[in-house]
Amino acid sequence: MGTLVDLADWLPMDVDIWAWVGDTQQQLSEAGNVGLAMALGDLPAQAYEGRYPQLDVMAPAIAQQAEALELPWLEFYARYWHLIGRIGDRAQGAVALDDAQQLREFAQREDVRECPAAPAAVEAMAIAWANADGPGHAAERLELLGAHIEALTPEKPAFTGLVTQYVAALIDAGRPSEAVTYAESAVERLRVAGRESSWELGAEGARALLAAGRAEDALQALQAAAGFDADDPVAKEHRDGVRRALVLATLGRIAEAVDALPDLDVVGEHPRVFVEWSQTVSKLAGSAQITNTWQLGRVLRQWIDYFGMMGGYRARVELALVAGELAIGRQGVWQAGLLADLAESGLPELRDTEGLAERIAALRATADATDEPEPPGPLEERVGLFDAADGFNADPERWVGWLAPLSGRDIEATRRHTTTAGFLGYPATGADIYWKMLVDSGDIATAEADDVAYLTTLLIEARQDERLEQMAAMLPHDAQYLALARLHSARERWPETLEAAEHAVAAGAGLEARRLLSGAAQQLDQNARAAGVLHDVLDELVEEDVWRMIVMATAAEDWEIVRKGAAKIGMPIKSTEGPIEEEMGLIRVILPAPDGGQRQVLSIRTGPATARLALPQPRGMEYNAGDLVIFDPQLLEPVPEDPEEQQNFVPPFAAVSILRPGGYTSYFFDGAAPSEEDWAEFTEVMAERGWPMWVYSDENYTVSHPSSGERLPGVFGWVAVPPDVSPNEVDALLDDATERWVHPLAWLDLARELDVEVERHERIVKEYGL
Repeated sequence: MGTLVDLADWLPMDVDIWAWVGDTQQQLSEAGNVGLAMALGDLPAQAYEGRYPQLDVMAPAIAQQAEALELPWLEFYARYWHLIGRIGDRAQGAVALDDAQQLREFAQREDVRECPAAPAAVEAMAIAWANADGPGHAAERLELLGAHIEALTPEKPAFTGLVTQYVAALIDAGRPSEAVTYAESAVERLRVAGRESSWELGAEGARALLAAGRAEDALQALQAAAGFDADDPVAKEHRDGVRRALVLATLGRIAEAVDALPDLDVVGEHPRVFVEWSQTVSKLAGSAQITNTWQLGRVLRQWIDYFGMMGGYRARVELALVAGELAIGRQGVWQAGLLADLAESGLPELRDTEGLAERIAALRATADATDEPEPPGPLEERVGLFDAADGFNADPERWVGWLAPLSGRDIEATRRHTTTAGFLGYPATGADIYWKMLVDSGDIATAEADDVAYLTTLLIEARQDERLEQMAAMLPHDAQYLALARLHSARERWPETLEAAEHAVAAGAGLEARRLLSGAAQQLDQNARAAGVLHDVLDELVEEDVWRMIVMATAAEDWEIVRKGAAKIGMPIKSTEGPIEEEMGLIRVILPAPDGGQRQVLSIRTGPATARLALPQPRGMEYNAGDLVIFDPQLLEPVPEDPEEQQNFVPPFAAVSILRPGGYTSYFFDGAAPSEEDWAEFTEVMAERGWPMWVYSDENYTVSHPSSGERLPGVFGWVAVPPDVSPNEVDALLDDATERWVHPLAWLDLARELDVEVERHERIVKEYGL
């Protein structure tokens, strides 16, 4: 084994990538980078399991550490998995192209190109191109992939992924028969080499067969692929279900297709299958088993916007056309027309538009030939009928069509029509109507506040910022700055929000302006100001405002305002001045974990929005036992209805910030579990000292007997001590408390810190396999 610095030198170039990962983890652990080693192994799971908040934190952090340690292979690994987490299930397109290209260039560096995973950068580049515009980038994909496949043998781990993408590129190039032949050849080459196809390769071969008009063969291919392992095992089930349903629907086997198709709540978090799922639903929409509803139309509109933001240009156009066809099935003529416009607007972003103009024209022609649903009553009564409609059963799509003849002429109809259109995902349409009625006419300066608010919302949702600023310039001073504050807040421009909201408050814009000002001040860590601007109008506040004020006043340690807020909502506080430090029961405080996840920490509530953490945390955490934290008093889970469950319910709240650190230091212990009597005595000693202690191991944790190798119950955890306790005191107490145990306990990190009995603790760790 070599050193960490020359990691790439001590692994043969043909080593399996996962073996390399294991060796790398061992090397990092031995060098003291335990946290980095643990995080390294979790990256693929984070990418495949959709733990994107963790992945988006950990992968860049690992890449940065790897660069600092001069470990280019490790840096490549972290950057690759971060990119896969974006272009895989999240299906990011143009927004990921630069990063994919940079990774590809990084993989060509002299100190990286021999990494066994380096060819994966080519696969990632091909996927990103496919996500942006598959047919438009088909030629580039084939050229890039072909050159690298020629240099690989089927024995190489990268071979399967590259040939899978080559098959996909052939399909997108309009060469499905060639794709079928290529896929079959690749599977055979893998078989001869003693390797099995991946599910992805088998499923892509089935897609090629379907594109070639061989649906029966496609179904057989999918069935054959079902037994193959997937590169992305988490996604296999729903991806297989969607593709199987599409093939069955093409064959006219409707009942089987419906059974195979995953529900919307399953696929709703997986953008990679949005288009194929929608295409399948479109084929099944005429059956009794699939309900084509306005809710489906609204979801598809959200998916279209998603691909617009992610640079999935082809998917955006394809979804617009599918959504338009489904809208026609619901007699949503107005919606089909707008979706045709949307699809047409996406054509300039595509490199290959063959056949799309004809499909758009066909959608428009069908929409023109489709009768709109019969209105519920005369035109002059429709506003009243809208207001009287059942909010649960009414169809907002139909109401948009029924109110359209009045919208832009009658203000009441306009309000209902435009806001409903915005709700369904068409804010720009609503904004255009409102704009003509109020702005182009010159009536905006004297418009009612509600109308200005509605138009502001529509413009924000349509991302028409310049237009909103143009409108704001025509408004009276208070309304002008309120509209600008709303815009800046929606775009998270907090200094600008603060400035605009200050003007609005000074001009008398009311409570909403104060909420915007308070929120911006909080974001800028001006908590005293944030609380004060709400406190000035305490009598006007609703309960939600009061709680926000309490949180911000707590952060500013303005206990007078906290007490006034508590009195407003009827929460008794015993003390009358100074910091609030009372025991109000146990709660769970939800705090961020270093890996981007979350940790629940048992805590003692000390005030309306404060709690003291009760459990020791591992070293490296930004919080520990004894810390006083501020939490958001909004419950994260409902209180159970069952009385018995209520007794054991510990309410969870999200942490906001640390108000005052307790200064506690944690020390790790590990070893064979002692007898119940010895453990009870140990915990009693810790409690007498007031040192929080918590066992993180469970009943499955075992250690090895140093002589017989027998598995023994193990225990590991952390003990936290206050700032006035020295490490020497901790070492001495642990020595005294465990000296009579049958098996010794190890606290290696503390021993190394003190340079006391380090060899003894290292021996315990080694002999017991800790």
